[in-house]
Amino acid sequence: MFDLCIFDCDGVLIDSEIISANMLIAELSALGVEIDLDYVARHFLGRSYPTVMKQIRLEFGLDLPDDFEARYRARLLAAFETDLRVMPGVTEVLDQIAVPWCVATSSSPPRANRSLEIVGLAERAQGRIFTASEVAQGKPAPDLFLHAARQMGVDPARCLVIEDSLTGIRAGLAAGMTVWRFTGASHLKGRPLARPVDAIPALEFASFADFYHLDRAMRASK
Repeated sequence: MFDLCIFDCDGVLIDSEIISANMLIAELSALGVEIDLDYVARHFLGRSYPTVMKQIRLEFGLDLPDDFEARYRARLLAAFETDLRVMPGVTEVLDQIAVPWCVATSSSPPRANRSLEIVGLAERAQGRIFTASEVAQGKPAPDLFLHAARQMGVDPARCLVIEDSLTGIRAGLAAGMTVWRFTGASHLKGRPLARPVDAIPALEFASFADFYHLDRAMRASK
């Protein structure tokens, strides 16, 4: 059994990636840049906002308006207020997990905290939310996962990472951790899953109802 379970947030604990992707597509379309969900999934999934914006500037030679970030974040959070949902089965998993757990996310602290508040997980995760703003390099570098393990006092080799993105999988593997890939979020359903040789998780699962079937020792005894 593992000594710590590290959950990614977006696309794992909460079904947010499809909302974020559609919002970014709409905002860029208004500026004359046309991308689709496949492009977002390939290039941006699991990466921090500053990294995404840097790539957009380089790829499209786009000089973003000064208020782009504030407008995008405000509209995204407004959409979260009405559309964001906790991933089915997550609450039950957290109720029964036998080991300490935490969250390691590329989202900004305000977004991560508010997202978890909206779906009712903030109180559970209080003091255990680690963001890319706390490390020198975000995913796919291992920094964030290593930081989370260090803060939780656990050897990286004893950590299990739950991720949805190739970026996050690479980060977890680079940290020397075991990685399971969750494939049940809305942005992945019905889409072919890339499995490059440098991002092969130990296991894949599409429903949190199956979480404890993968390792029964992870469930606390009643």
